[in-house]
Amino acid sequence: MGHHWWSWVVGLGFLVVFGGVNGYPEEDAVAQLPGQPKVNFRQYAGYVDVDNKAGRSLFYYFVEAEQNASNLPLTLWLNGGPGCSSVGGGAFTELGPFFPRGDGRGLRRNSKSWNKASNLLFVESPAGVGWSYSNTTSDYTCGDESTARDMLNFMLQWYDKFPEFKSRPLFLTGESYAGHYIPQLANVLLDYNEHSNGFKFSIKGVGIGNPLLRLDRDVPATYEFFWSHGMISDEVGLTIMNECKFDDYVFPSPHNVTKSCNEALAEANRIVGDYINVYDVILDVCYPSLVEQELRLRKVVTKNSVGVDVCMTEERHLYFNLPEVQKALHANRTNLPYGWSMCSDVLNYNEADGDTDILPLLKRIIQQQIPLWIFSGDQDSVVPMLGSRTLVRELAKDLNFDITVPYGAWFHRGQVGGWQTEYGNLLTYATVRGASHMVPYAQPSRALHLFSSFVHGRRLPNNTHPSIE
Repeated sequence: MGHHWWSWVVGLGFLVVFGGVNGYPEEDAVAQLPGQPKVNFRQYAGYVDVDNKAGRSLFYYFVEAEQNASNLPLTLWLNGGPGCSSVGGGAFTELGPFFPRGDGRGLRRNSKSWNKASNLLFVESPAGVGWSYSNTTSDYTCGDESTARDMLNFMLQWYDKFPEFKSRPLFLTGESYAGHYIPQLANVLLDYNEHSNGFKFSIKGVGIGNPLLRLDRDVPATYEFFWSHGMISDEVGLTIMNECKFDDYVFPSPHNVTKSCNEALAEANRIVGDYINVYDVILDVCYPSLVEQELRLRKVVTKNSVGVDVCMTEERHLYFNLPEVQKALHANRTNLPYGWSMCSDVLNYNEADGDTDILPLLKRIIQQQIPLWIFSGDQDSVVPMLGSRTLVRELAKDLNFDITVPYGAWFHRGQVGGWQTEYGNLLTYATVRGASHMVPYAQPSRALHLFSSFVHGRRLPNNTHPSIE
């Protein structure tokens, strides 16, 4: 990536737009969302124009911390995909203050929202995701590099809307394909800091859940997970492990794969079947046709599996497509020719970018003395802990880090919250017991404990003594 655009970008850092309370933009204030319980913290939503000439704008949702907001850091959360919504996912299904109600027409409080520990910022990125858009259709053909560059421009201009956050600690977090988004964003922010004589981003931590980091390790881990959880037979599992050479794996399909490997992969996927949620193998699945029927009849029907509403995605889709919701959020200002959806149908994302090895970027982040936490919901078969744990160990070895916390259980409310290890005081790997690919969705209380520890610079507790979240 060349540096010819730095002079223009660096200039953006010095534009300051004041207005509203505490310098917050009053035009983006969200007074009340339809069907929202009363709360004492403020919410903002709207657009940041990242390229005026192309007409490219990213939609954001910002929620203040529940208490003591002026003294707490800012945490950016990005969902993956590539091409899925951080507002729909992170903000309204996982770690934000509200979840959709069972009838899809209102909201309920998330008692384990991460805004108990931080101010939260969610961005629909890149343009073409959710309500983010471009007036230049060719912008919807994009990839990792353009996404990171747009997010840099977004952050600079968002800080102009909310200038008091310029000096606050910034934590970069996300999950899944954000294993690409977040390290690449951190990388361009560090580049910006090196070139800027004025404002610099105050990155204090990077945390990513179930992250795609390197295909040759993350892909075989899926089939090892199937086998180790009794979801495929020994015969199929051993054929995959012996016949499939994942060193040459490229996204979206492997090269140089033997016929027996291909047949075994197909057989594994057939045996696992359509009635298992591969993002959380212990959760039940939602039957959308039944949910739609219930929603039309306006019945509130709880669809729980181990305490989790497995049909939240259907309820969220209905809620976000209500005109009064979009109006309250200042969303869809261009009346897009399609409805809001969790993952984009208009984006043409460069699939080859999935092959990128992210470990060198993680190494650079740590060498800048920025703590890195990688965490895994241990019931996820899509990007399983088997791959992530191995890659973190390889990264620690590359950095010549010693083990500072030996692998062992961490505790929450007197129970095992998961397992953890730490290398060199800067690199932490933790599992979250019973959690899915979307860790805060399946284990909200344990996830909040992990996040609070991360942003406050505390290690996870290795004993059963009660702890403060």
